[in-house]
Amino acid sequence: MAKENNNDFEASLFKTADQLRKNIDAAEYKNVVLGLIFLKYISDSFQELHDKLSQDDFSDPEDRDEYIAENCFFVPKEARWAELQAKAKLPEIGVYLDDAMTAIEKENRELKNVLPKVYGRANLDKASLGQLIDVISDIELKAQSESSKDLLGRVYEYFLGEFASAEGKKGGQFYTPKSIVKLMVEMIEPKKGRVYDPACGSGGMFVMSEKFVEDVIGGNIQDITIYGQESNQTTWKLSKMNLSIRNINSKFVAWNTEGTFLKDEHPDLKADYILANPPFNQSEWGADILAEDGRWKYGTPPNGNANFAWMQHMIYHLAVNGVMATVLSNGSLSSMTSGEGAIREKIVRDNLVECIIALPKQLFYNTGIPATIWILRRGRSPHDNQTLFIDASNLGYMKTRVQRDFREEDIEDIEKIYKNWRKKENYEDIAGFCKSATREEIEAHGFVLTPGRYVGMEYEEDDGILFEEKMIELTATLSQQMEQEKILDEEIKEQLSKIGYIL
Repeated sequence: MAKENNNDFEASLFKTADQLRKNIDAAEYKNVVLGLIFLKYISDSFQELHDKLSQDDFSDPEDRDEYIAENCFFVPKEARWAELQAKAKLPEIGVYLDDAMTAIEKENRELKNVLPKVYGRANLDKASLGQLIDVISDIELKAQSESSKDLLGRVYEYFLGEFASAEGKKGGQFYTPKSIVKLMVEMIEPKKGRVYDPACGSGGMFVMSEKFVEDVIGGNIQDITIYGQESNQTTWKLSKMNLSIRNINSKFVAWNTEGTFLKDEHPDLKADYILANPPFNQSEWGADILAEDGRWKYGTPPNGNANFAWMQHMIYHLAVNGVMATVLSNGSLSSMTSGEGAIREKIVRDNLVECIIALPKQLFYNTGIPATIWILRRGRSPHDNQTLFIDASNLGYMKTRVQRDFREEDIEDIEKIYKNWRKKENYEDIAGFCKSATREEIEAHGFVLTPGRYVGMEYEEDDGILFEEKMIELTATLSQQMEQEKILDEEIKEQLSKIGYIL
């Protein structure tokens, strides 16, 4: 089956599943659907190995150790998809599914407290649940050019994005749009080593890193080890399932209620790559408790805004030659309040800020305001003290009435500029788009890092007329029109005066 047809299938599948949602909130329904997709995935993986073992006279297909040896989840008989699909039309199907999730957790320690047990709830229509099982069963029929497991992984990822869109602002808490993640991953190129996300959501940064390693550079996913932390338990569960579907070891993806600042689950970690989209402008994050924390090398962040707490937390965990890409709100580029300007200046003077990318509005589910990607790199030469500024605020297209997205060519354009600049090959400043600025230029701007200050105005050409010339012409025309309007006003006043005199 052609790839585009599979994409059509994913959209069609989501539409069908969403129609079965009825009066259930999307935030609750996503756990129902994604849990079933995960169950189908591990059942298919189990069945594939079960069939193989059944053909071997020296193997027992019901021996749990056989599956552990192959890094495959063991699925007890009552939890296998075929068994559950046979019961899909029974009114007790919700209870059977909850019991299946419990049985799988019992047999697979790494899934303990991860799987949703929401199917027996009274507000979930059991007839619709049975139909949903049949819909997900059809995935296997659509997998003509790839395994059903690979397609299930893509479906899970697609559904995450669609549910995030349906939830809007709340969706942004667990999902970063795929195009932004792709841009960040392909710019810092996580090839081998430790990859860290201190606000990992549903694990999108890790999934895209795996794709980069395997699909782009032809490496092995075992070349990277992932470390993550998430404070929302439901989101953490989504990430554990998402990573398991991709066969990514999530042993070091942790959850606790305190959060990354108050209870860092990886205090000694020095990561080779850091990728993150932490909460924007987070307030009341624990500054009063952590005032003397060792992570605040460049200054204590204000309690009213955690932007530079996140930034310094990541810098603290960055290895000697590590590189990081993080999304922060635009305020982080220019804020001078509560010591933020001084913190930013010290980070720049420490020669860490390699690239700043201004993003368009409406890219994120949780906010319509524009944001910025910061790329920081340790180990830069003292002689290489320039920073690349890219203004991508005019790129992208409106995917929906309220949501903007990057095209593939937008990602390629940004990536090409950045990589050429790093290699010092075929790079040149482009007015209105990119500028390589020296430390002196940044200092002259008071260490404000807003790209628009550096890239300048774009020069457009239209029938041979330069942008500046057009502005002069437009200004002259406007002045002429204002003068004519003034004359007309005087004439009107004169006529009214005459009428008033006659009356």
